[in-house]
Amino acid sequence: MAQQEADSSKTLDEVVVKAFEQNRKLKESTFSVKVIETNNADLTNKTSLVNGFNTIAGVRMEERSPGSYRINIRGSSLRSPFGVRNVKVYWNDIPVTDAGGNTYFNQFAFNNFSSITIMKGPAGSLYGAGTGGLILLNTLDRWQPGASIEYVTGSYNLQNILAAFRYGKNENKNQLTYAHTQSDGYRNHSAVRRDNFTWESKLKISDRQELDAAVLFTDMYYETPGALTLNEYNINAKAARPAVGTLPSAEKAKAAIYQKTVTAGLTSNYTINSFFKNTTTLYGTFAQVKNPAIRNYERRNEPGYGARTVFTYEKKKDNNRFQLVAGSEFQQGFFNTQVSKNKNGLPDTLQTNDDINNITYNFFIQGEVSLSDKWIINTGLSVNKTKVEFTRLSGYPVIKQTRTYQNELAPKISLRRNIQDDFYAKATISRGFSPPTIAELLPSTGVISTSLEAEYGWNYEASLGYYLLQKKLLLEVTGFIFKLNNGLVQRRDASGADYFVNAGNIKQRGIEMYSSYLYTGKPGNIIDYINTTVSFTLNHFRYGEFIKGTDNFSGKQVPSVPNSTLSVLADIHFKKRFYITASYYTASKIYLDDANSAAANPYHLAGARIGWMQKTIKHKLSIYAGIDNLLNEKYSLGNDINAAGNRFYNAAASRNFYAGISYQFIQPKK
Repeated sequence: MAQQEADSSKTLDEVVVKAFEQNRKLKESTFSVKVIETNNADLTNKTSLVNGFNTIAGVRMEERSPGSYRINIRGSSLRSPFGVRNVKVYWNDIPVTDAGGNTYFNQFAFNNFSSITIMKGPAGSLYGAGTGGLILLNTLDRWQPGASIEYVTGSYNLQNILAAFRYGKNENKNQLTYAHTQSDGYRNHSAVRRDNFTWESKLKISDRQELDAAVLFTDMYYETPGALTLNEYNINAKAARPAVGTLPSAEKAKAAIYQKTVTAGLTSNYTINSFFKNTTTLYGTFAQVKNPAIRNYERRNEPGYGARTVFTYEKKKDNNRFQLVAGSEFQQGFFNTQVSKNKNGLPDTLQTNDDINNITYNFFIQGEVSLSDKWIINTGLSVNKTKVEFTRLSGYPVIKQTRTYQNELAPKISLRRNIQDDFYAKATISRGFSPPTIAELLPSTGVISTSLEAEYGWNYEASLGYYLLQKKLLLEVTGFIFKLNNGLVQRRDASGADYFVNAGNIKQRGIEMYSSYLYTGKPGNIIDYINTTVSFTLNHFRYGEFIKGTDNFSGKQVPSVPNSTLSVLADIHFKKRFYITASYYTASKIYLDDANSAAANPYHLAGARIGWMQKTIKHKLSIYAGIDNLLNEKYSLGNDINAAGNRFYNAAASRNFYAGISYQFIQPKK
């Protein structure tokens, strides 16, 4: 509600895809992409985007505990025991993924975006190294002067406040937002608190130049209850990890994350002439993280800066279009990580102290040709380089370790053929290249692992789409094959510390099916409209040749990946201003280790929400209530993969309730 919203029935065909500089409607894109808008992400209590992301075939977002997220796109969570890695994320053209390859996705609140674009498959041809896809968060898409405030309360003492103030004119758009979230959590020792501020401004200086400025600040804290064994999970799934041997319990260690992040950037959009333009972004970031954990106490300071520039040449004639894009992106981080013993939640004896200097940059070029609205051909290529230098200050003599991953080409070619006005085919071939992140090169064991190799592989995919019933029904099916070499896989030692190894190769195959149907009520009908979507994913992820020591995992199913998922949504709006939203999501059995000796059971999630809305030209009032996990399923979301001592399970919330009220003032357009 913090953004100016429009009914989804009126906006589906208006969504514009900005990824890869296409700037074309979603239904005309050449590659696998989906868009989440504010109005179709609003399915639950607005504390996270887990349910919204999981409505998309091939995308899986997990929450190990409130505030701790993982995201994978057509992949696994093998590289992410916590956090978001190998997925490139941008907010208003500002790279949020830092030079070390990590993304603090939990810094975002629900009112920090008006739309989210998710691109599947390697995006390195235009967005740097990576094999795990792309997420673009955009603001001010439907800016209009006004103000809004929303309050949500619910189970586990949930308190959620969202506020926004939008002011200015079309030549100078401004927005301020504030979000506060707090909850006691559904497990013992799983409380969370987050405060989030943003300021965004778009200033039109002249007919040729526009400046965009954005600042995002988040201060958050969340407790980490730790994973349980199957026996502990069955006895009391809400319990925090107990003491084991010499290791304290999560509560005794006061295990938690204290996180402050700030991102600020300035973007210049300059039109050189009617065919040629440039977009350049300069930005700076800073993250401070304190993590008292069961094994130790980690403190990280991560300042960084960077720049991205894109030159675009575009010429149109009749129904034909030619576009050429070229540019570069640069990032540098000056990180420091200190690890001490943890004494009742406070840092004790220093164990390691590392300065980390990481530099990454890429150069890219892309061309696109559209021929008579029948053929669209898009091809791109990038060259990437990453250099990491570790300086361990806690040992003498001071030793530097350096590793460079360089000159890896990342090509991509996409084709789209509009066979008929309502029938299309798409195909993409792309290469992905992803060096290890800082968290993988320096895992919680404290051992610097510069011997790790980068992941790489070729992705092949094809899609068919068909519009029926006067384009109110869309059916789309996509198949993909991705052979990933040197796949990075997480391990844990006897004390629970994580480290990483390279698997020989991973064969990832999948089928994604999507359908959407829009029913519009006739005059006099009690129903205004019904919008339904169905997304189904079928995965076949297997290790190829993967032998480590005496263990042979060749042919085993890749853990953390369900063989299938299904999401069904129904959004019903009545002309009496009432609305009902219902959702269903299911995931099949998930293996939890490389040997496939342990698994999490399938689960089924249902949710519902009912609300009433009053609209006028200037005002909008909404009151609603909802229920999540209607079937009261017991399930683990965000399992610890390859965990020592078989500590795999992180219980998710049982049946829970919420209610909210929102008010929005809209200044009419003059």
